[in-house]
Amino acid sequence: MLSAEDEKELTLIDHLIELRDRILKCIIAIVVLFLALFYFANDIYTYVAEPMIAALPEGSSMIAIDPTSPFFTPFKLTFIVAFLIAAPYILYQLWSFIAPGLYKNEKALAIPLFISSVVLFYAGIAFARYILFGIVFGFFISVAPEGIAVTPDIASYLSFVLTICFAFGFAFEIPIAVFLCIWAGLAEPDSLAGKRPYVVVGCFVVAMLLTPPDPFTQSMLALPMWALFEVGIIAGRLIRKKQVEEEKQAAS
Repeated sequence: MLSAEDEKELTLIDHLIELRDRILKCIIAIVVLFLALFYFANDIYTYVAEPMIAALPEGSSMIAIDPTSPFFTPFKLTFIVAFLIAAPYILYQLWSFIAPGLYKNEKALAIPLFISSVVLFYAGIAFARYILFGIVFGFFISVAPEGIAVTPDIASYLSFVLTICFAFGFAFEIPIAVFLCIWAGLAEPDSLAGKRPYVVVGCFVVAMLLTPPDPFTQSMLALPMWALFEVGIIAGRLIRKKQVEEEKQAAS
């Protein structure tokens, strides 16, 4: 018979094997999506660059300073797009790995949180792509000094776009973070609401660190972060009210 220590070690090995298998599945999913999208790499880059191209003066165009940029820049973007598309499947694998160790009430809460986190992340990227970029690029080009030809490099543009997209994607996760803090009892809704002035300042500081050094772009990130913080408090009040009711029922 196996000793308790041997059984514990075997269980750990089983978990490590399962984790390895799920990581491999995630990698395979990303690779398969990348191979499927690679043929459309230039089309994907054109779609992402459309806000800048539309804002450029007539007769201007984007350029490639590095000779390898026309190949590697769309290649890089396509890989990131494949990862983003595979994100729900990756989160599903993560959920399948940790779910057996959760209580029933934790599972009931975790599923909506997983779904909400994915939707909010995509919403942040969509906000940047469809609302922010057109305004920001038009503003940047309009303030260019006279005699300066605005011809952005495709690699630099991609780096800028990815930074902004991921900044907005993660910023839109604020309601989830606030909700979890309240649900776990780390903070009370009224306490967080009382710290609103500090939160507003913090939003602008984070926006200053994550976005280009212009007040307009920083405000376009800071204000939604503040609004999402308020959404998190509202959701936290609802869950706290439910927790209090459940505690009263359990006590009676």
